[in-house]
Amino acid sequence: MEKENQNYLATEKVGKLMGKYAVPCIISLLVGALYNIVDQIFIANADYLGSYGNAANTVVFPLTVIALGIAVMIGDGCCAFVSQSLGANKKDDAHKSIGNAILLCVISSIVLATVYLIFMEPILTVFGGKVNSETFELSKEYFFWIALGIPFYMFGQAMNPIIRSDGSPRFAMLAVLAGALTNIVLDPIFIYPMKMGMAGAAIATVIGQIVTAALSLLYLFRMKSVKLGKNSFGFFGELMKKFLALGITSFLAQISLVISMAAVQNMCTKYGAMDAIFGQTEYAQIPLAVLGIVMKFFQIAISISIGLAAGCIPIVGYNIGAKRKDRAKKLFSFLLITELAIGAVALLIVELIPNQLISIFGASNESAYYTYFAVKSFRIYLCMMPLAMMNKGTFIYLQALGKPVLSTVVSMAREIIFGVFLPILMPMVWGLDGILYSFPVADILTVIIAAIIIVKTYKDLSQNT
Repeated sequence: MEKENQNYLATEKVGKLMGKYAVPCIISLLVGALYNIVDQIFIANADYLGSYGNAANTVVFPLTVIALGIAVMIGDGCCAFVSQSLGANKKDDAHKSIGNAILLCVISSIVLATVYLIFMEPILTVFGGKVNSETFELSKEYFFWIALGIPFYMFGQAMNPIIRSDGSPRFAMLAVLAGALTNIVLDPIFIYPMKMGMAGAAIATVIGQIVTAALSLLYLFRMKSVKLGKNSFGFFGELMKKFLALGITSFLAQISLVISMAAVQNMCTKYGAMDAIFGQTEYAQIPLAVLGIVMKFFQIAISISIGLAAGCIPIVGYNIGAKRKDRAKKLFSFLLITELAIGAVALLIVELIPNQLISIFGASNESAYYTYFAVKSFRIYLCMMPLAMMNKGTFIYLQALGKPVLSTVVSMAREIIFGVFLPILMPMVWGLDGILYSFPVADILTVIIAAIIIVKTYKDLSQNT
């Protein structure tokens, strides 16, 4: 019966399957992205926080991405492995890998939260927290509570793809949505009438994460394709090696993004201090705050990109396990076209209405310098959105195909080779503008590598097995 429940993945039209799995995944990721974005919107519009709070939020954001990276390595890897196992009718491997993933997630999240709390100040300094004293104090206030919530955040994020692999993308979406709505309701209450500041924003976020984690835990007791029992939980070395190998690309993608963020944020601090305007103490936090806002919009767009590709993971995994490469190839084509189209829509938005976008993040409370730099940042930093989305979709799809090496090549080229060195080198000539131009240049260079790998992947999928 379980085999029959999953067999439609090898027979249904790929476009219909992509819609069924990708749309809930996209919504889940968008809702997940709302945690940090909503915090920043309410923080920015609070007169007593403003751009200082905005900058503090930007400083902490990469540290939540580290937690997400570990969670998605476990969750995405397990999701891909479970889908392949079910496609090959290996149900014993499927339930044991899920139990293994749960234990890994719990242990790693507690360790990470402990490290964050012990080494808080030096960690925040690495990400530009000491741009000025006001930003640093607000960063510490916000980060303390966020660190306490790391175990709940990681558990919810890791279980989400596993729930999708069980054929319940809608429940995965609703679990994240419930948590985000909780955050949206509590944020304005804690920040405005209660005047809890950065702590209030963080506590609202953590409560939302607890809601998502609790719903995810409840689902684990009613899974459809597999049943978890006492023998599911343990450290099974061979299984762990297999599913972590499939998830390592997700981890490297997130961690490389963190390294890139660290480079960008430190260069913002360094070259902002050399700028005639932003070198003044009262304006020093503006470049960091603005880049954080631009990254948040990019996060929205890239969540759609990742959701499209990640939604394909159970479909691809099952069809590869069932020896249906033709369907995997057709889905790849559909994915690339969709990524480019959505990227083009996102590009039109940032180029045509940047003023409206920044107004959401409290621009009316800031100086003209804030608005000017924000508009310029949107138009330059995000001008290659279609390529960025295609690059992201490519390496996630390669991961689903069980090609972690090729996937890692694309990801590392974008985030480490180009995403770190370009923001360091280009400002030497063009100052703050060099940081802005480094992002589209990185996407142009990455798509050249991605194109070569895409051609090779098409050839591989065209071969009979």
